[in-house]
Order: sequence, then structure tokens, then C-alpha cells
Amino acid sequence: MSATRHFLTDLDFTPDEQSKVLDLAAKMKADKYGFKPYAGPQSVAVFFAKTSTRTRVSFHAGISELGGSPLIINSLDSQLGHKESISDSAKVLARMVSTIVWRTFAQSGLEEMAANSAVPVINALSDDYHPCQLIADLLTVREHKGKTQGLTMAYLGDAANNMANSYLLAGVTAGMHVRIAGPEGYLPDAAIIAAAEIRAETTGASIMITTDAAAALADADVVVTDTWVSMGQEDEKEARLKLFTDYSVTAEAMKLAKDDAIVLHCLPAYRGYEIDAEVIDGPQSVVFDEAENRVHAQKAVMTWLMVASGLAEDPRVEL
Repeated sequence: MSATRHFLTDLDFTPDEQSKVLDLAAKMKADKYGFKPYAGPQSVAVFFAKTSTRTRVSFHAGISELGGSPLIINSLDSQLGHKESISDSAKVLARMVSTIVWRTFAQSGLEEMAANSAVPVINALSDDYHPCQLIADLLTVREHKGKTQGLTMAYLGDAANNMANSYLLAGVTAGMHVRIAGPEGYLPDAAIIAAAEIRAETTGASIMITTDAAAALADADVVVTDTWVSMGQEDEKEARLKLFTDYSVTAEAMKLAKDDAIVLHCLPAYRGYEIDAEVIDGPQSVVFDEAENRVHAQKAVMTWLMVASGLAEDPRVEL
């Protein structure tokens, strides 16, 4: 029997596995209803401890398109982690559903869930990582650039958050030269950088961590940013808006990147702060392709994990 596979961080897929998941996502985008790993319909539990629009809708739509029944649950309305331990919840849920998806706070909760689950557990966003978003982003880069290997990706803004962590780890896994720029005190944790450097050694990627936005942007193929005020940081809004001003993706800043550079933003976006309206709404923006690709990317992740875990069969899925 195959060991159960989970997707909790961007490093849970090897470079080869990540590439195969991206290949699968492209196939699924071209054949929207052609894959049915959840035929039955089997159920997928999708828990939300944080608010969501794209993640909620994309998982619901994707599970339905895969022949399954999505159970969308507000974590605060369930017993999960409150009246029932995460480990007990995992053991119970694994007897009732085929996959568990959780958008939560602490990464440790996801790890405990996965350690006690006989079905795949997927991180739909935690305080530390957002790996599903990166599969969608890399799919978008492939669509517009034809590849990821050897491209330079620059991330500007809060470089100590979950998105910066995932861009760093998933980017080097995809063979990209990843540049992360943010102010002092808002750069990636040393452990994340060390893990990225180890992965980069196997893929020909490279890493730049800097406080110099211009250095990160120089001749970049892909420019990325994220909101400066994430969920739970609203009381820091005014201070953050001042702190990150030099890291805004403006039309002037884009002149430092390559002429054909593309722009990504995982949304929601705050025009006039982390990105100018003329950039996100302009010809270099692929933000709405990126948003759509959440559906296709997550379908590929779920299907690949089901097949790799021995819970579904499909000869079109390469492991």
C-alpha cells in the first residue's frame, strides 16, 4: 500500500514531482471535466479558519469538476482544534472523506493533521506557507513564458510573510533565480533561506535576499508582490504603508525589469499601495489568469496526491 502523500509546504514536491503536477494542471485546464479521482461522488472536507474568496471558490469548483462533493466548513463552527483534538479529528475525518484541505493559522496544526490522517492533507494557506497559490503561479509563468527554468523572479514587499516563503521555496524548486526584496526586519527567516539554498543546489536556481528593490527588479522576467497588510495585521496598517513604500510595484519600477516581464499578484490587491493600478490593469499583468489557474492547479494537486497515495488510479497521472 502506498504511503499517504500530503502537500503542507512547497518542498513536499520534489522538482520532478512539481513539474509533473504542473504538466497535469495544464492537461486539466485543457480538459476541464476529464479527470474524476473523486467519482462516487467522494467527499472532500475543506476547512476555513480564515476568510477566503478565491481559495474557497476554487476548491469548491475544482472538487466538483473532479467528480467529488465539497464540504466547505468554517473551522470556528466545527469541533476541530476546540472541543476535539486535531489528531482525533484527523482520524475521524479520514474515515469519512477522501482528502482534507485546511486554511488555518499555525503550520503545526497542519503537520499534526497530516501525521494522523490516512488521506491526503493539503495546506490551503497557513501563517508560514501558501503552496497551492504557487502551483497556480508557476502554471501561469509556464503559460506566458514557456518555462520556469532559468527565469528570474523578483518579489517585493513584506518578505517575511507566507507568500515570500512560498515564492522562495517553490521558485527554486522550479529552477528559477529568486530575488526577495523587503525592508530590514521583514526578510525571510534564516531557516527558510537555508532550505531554499539546499533545494537550489539541485535545480540550478539561485537566491538573492536584499533590501534593495532596484537590485531585485533588474532584468527580472517575473515581478511579484502581495498585500502589505495581511489578515490579522490590520492594526499595523498605517505603519506598514509607510514602511513598504519603496517596494511598490509602480510603472516606474517596472522599467527596471525586462520589457516583456509579467506581473503576478495573488489578490486581493490594493491599488496605489503595493501595486499601481496602471500596472495590475496593464498589458504586463497576468493576475487574472493567475487567479483562474488556482482551480486547475488545485485540481492537479488533489488528483496527484490521490494517485500517489494509492487512493485513485489514472494512467494519465505521472508520479
